[in-house]
Amino acid sequence: MIRTLLLIGTGGFIGSVSRYLTSIYVNKLFDSSFPYGTLTVNIAGSLLIGLLFGFSDRFNWFTPEWRFFLAAGFCGGFTTFSTFSYETIILLREGDWFLGFGNISLSVIVCLAATFLGNLLVRII
Repeated sequence: MIRTLLLIGTGGFIGSVSRYLTSIYVNKLFDSSFPYGTLTVNIAGSLLIGLLFGFSDRFNWFTPEWRFFLAAGFCGGFTTFSTFSYETIILLREGDWFLGFGNISLSVIVCLAATFLGNLLVRII
């Protein structure tokens, strides 16, 4: 149990730092009040977790320890739905309904599609 928690925690640390750096980089690319950085990491994280579970299911490449590290740890730390929620509330509070609901729609639809695509890509390999 301790080993599993350490694997998840280590993956989460790496994922969280990666999320922060990625988000900052992407937000610098786009000068907008829209949270492109958060959207980017949510899409990338959703695609990655779809790939991980696809490879794990199809080829049995990952041990349970690696799945804990990569999925619960890294992807859990990398994806940012709590940040997504906070940034969306700020947009809505500021009366920017278009960007707020655009963020909700894009995040949910595109992240679900990315997870499906990641899993599908592994199945067709």
